[in-house]
Amino acid sequence: MANKKRYVQVGVGGRARFFYEAIVKDYKETSELVAFCDINQTRMDFANKTLQDVHGMDPVPTYKSNEFDKMIQEMKPDYVIVTTVDRTHDHYIIRAMELGCDVITEKPMTTDEKKAQAILDAIERTGKSVRVTFNYRYAPHNTKIRELIMNDTIGEVFSVHFEWLLNTQHGADYFRRWHRDKRNSGGLLVHKSTHHFDLVNFWLGTKPETVFAMGDLMFYGRDNAEKRGVTSFYSRAHGSEAAKNDPFALHLEDNENLKAMYLDAEKEDGYYRDQSVFGDGINIEDTMGVMVKYENNAILTYSLNAYLPWEGFRVVFNGSKGRIQVSVVEQTYVNAGGDKALEGAVKQKSITVFPMFAEAYEVEIEEGVGGHGGGDPILLNDIFGEPTEDPFERAASHVDGAMSILTGVAANKSIATGMPVQIKDLLQFK
Repeated sequence: MANKKRYVQVGVGGRARFFYEAIVKDYKETSELVAFCDINQTRMDFANKTLQDVHGMDPVPTYKSNEFDKMIQEMKPDYVIVTTVDRTHDHYIIRAMELGCDVITEKPMTTDEKKAQAILDAIERTGKSVRVTFNYRYAPHNTKIRELIMNDTIGEVFSVHFEWLLNTQHGADYFRRWHRDKRNSGGLLVHKSTHHFDLVNFWLGTKPETVFAMGDLMFYGRDNAEKRGVTSFYSRAHGSEAAKNDPFALHLEDNENLKAMYLDAEKEDGYYRDQSVFGDGINIEDTMGVMVKYENNAILTYSLNAYLPWEGFRVVFNGSKGRIQVSVVEQTYVNAGGDKALEGAVKQKSITVFPMFAEAYEVEIEEGVGGHGGGDPILLNDIFGEPTEDPFERAASHVDGAMSILTGVAANKSIATGMPVQIKDLLQFK
């Protein structure tokens, strides 16, 4: 018992269960969950009920968000797991380190360059560590891409074309909840694309240098719906007649988890999880294009669209010895709405190598089990299990966390100004 690492978790919304269930189910020999912290007591009570009903475990102490310091002092954790709303990540990351804890944070590490700088300064000041949980790095097909490039399969990579498709179930979900306000999430170019920009950094072993972007809200939002002839509107699905026939509506009362975590909890904090995607107040983009120049001179062209008929990505790498083409179709889902093993689960995948002067061939890909293409369980073992050698260096540090969001932060600035943005002007590493 004395050798177990002690963990507290701040933020028990949709993504939290991924971490706390892993600790109490699969890693209880090495890890101990000792407390929850959240703005909402109902949500913490649901998390504790999950621990009791599903895992037969006694409830852990709960602390409201204004009792964070008290929780650290009383529970004396080794690690703080941060799974709050993105805009508050920096607050808990920095305070945890100041109180002597290391940090594991959900992506994105934070939402803008000023908060990122404050985190880097706190790491320098306290000597503590921050780890960012990029589960996509661990998906077997994404690891295989890294291996192919590391092994010089297509030589030096000169350009990458990367398109990510979010569909009308998962993609729409960002426009129902807190992500729809850019102050909370940094927009999809930070909240969602942090995964994708991190993958490019990871695959190529480099860092972004210059970013130029365009983007707009072109499908979601009331104005766009009106242009398409929509005349029936509502603010939220619950209790709305108009929402009953809307395929974009989310009906919280029909899902046990969503009802317990959000509908039953909204009386405490006024957060509506089921807002209309065609309502007012949406200030994030749903259609985005980005160009990036990297320190190794590679060029990326990237697109993200959030209203498409299927979900997944296509990426191609053009190099001095040939080309790699990748296609992945993912299972669609609503966050916290069901089996977390289905989140980002892969339905179809292929990697094809086209050598410069030889026949093309398909690359065999290991079958992954679990969420995000099989990356989730490998990531969890890397965090909570016994340390092992990883030739692909998939564990992501605060530097990786910063570099992944800086591409999106720079893209947001470029959209706002119409000008390219230099990464070196955003953040100073000591």
